[in-house]
Formats: sequence, structure tokens, C-alpha cells
Amino acid sequence: MNTRGFLPARRLWLAAGGGLVLAAALARGAHAADEVEIAMSGTRDGSDVWFRPRGLRIRPGQTVRWVNRDVANVHTTTAYHPANKKALRIPSAAKPWDSKYLMPGESFAVTFDVPGVYDFFCLPHEQAGMVGRLVVGDVDAALRPYAQTDAQLPAAALARFPSVADILKAGRVD
Repeated sequence: MNTRGFLPARRLWLAAGGGLVLAAALARGAHAADEVEIAMSGTRDGSDVWFRPRGLRIRPGQTVRWVNRDVANVHTTTAYHPANKKALRIPSAAKPWDSKYLMPGESFAVTFDVPGVYDFFCLPHEQAGMVGRLVVGDVDAALRPYAQTDAQLPAAALARFPSVADILKAGRVD
């Protein structure tokens, strides 16, 4: 049997297969770059709880994955929206979300396509100030969004929102 013609063909197939593996790895890496994490956590005794970062700027089309890194508490990520029985504090064209209760180690993801400012909270810990803010795309740094609904929020929550200007300047606020 003549194997001279077989070897180059085999090498071509192996090279093509390697190229496909490389392309898949690059696609996975590109997808990972489009996803950012916000950790949900707190002190061991539960006296303080937080999102880290609590302020974050992302590009339209990026995905945020909230991960419960707390060893002893459940948390949610919930949009301020009438569908969640709260004042509207996300762009009116955006879809609201509610992760429901996430046990330690569990996660929840949302892709943000509509530019604007998104405020969110943890359902069991809003009164303790566990809130966060996303800035998606380009917005006015002087914007003080949702000021008309500030009175409807617990004081501790209102005090923890980073300003739009601080998020735009730093990219993230812990």
C-alpha cells in the first residue's frame, strides 16, 4: 500500500482540526471578555452585605454575571422596576430582571443591550444598603438619574449608590 499520498492528507486533516480547536478557544475567550462578574457577599456575621463592584461601566451587549460568594447568606440581584414592585430605575426600554434567591456559589446573568443607567438591589438586604448601579454605554456624566424616585428607597440604599460621574471616571466603584 502506498502511504506517500496518505501522509500529507493526514497532516492537512490534523492541521484543520487544530485550527478548529484554536478557533473555538478564541471564541470562548472572546465570550469571556464580554462577561463581567459582580460578587455578592458580606461579613461572616451578616452585619454588612454588598455587591462588588457596586458601580460598573460596561459596553452595550456585555453580560453581567452576579455570583453569590457569601458562605452563609442568600442574595438576589433585582432590577428596580414596577414588575418587581419597585420604582422604575432602569431605562424604560430595558427588560427587568430578578434572579430569585441565589444560594452560596450560585450565579445569575443578564446581557445589557439598552444604553443607560441601571439600579439594582438585593431583595432581602435592600434595607441594609445592598444596591448597585450599572452604566451601559455613553451617558451624561452630570446625570442624576431617577432623582424623582429617591424618596421611595431606604436611606441606607440611597446612600450606597455611586454617582454616574464616579463610575464613568473609574470604570468601577467598589
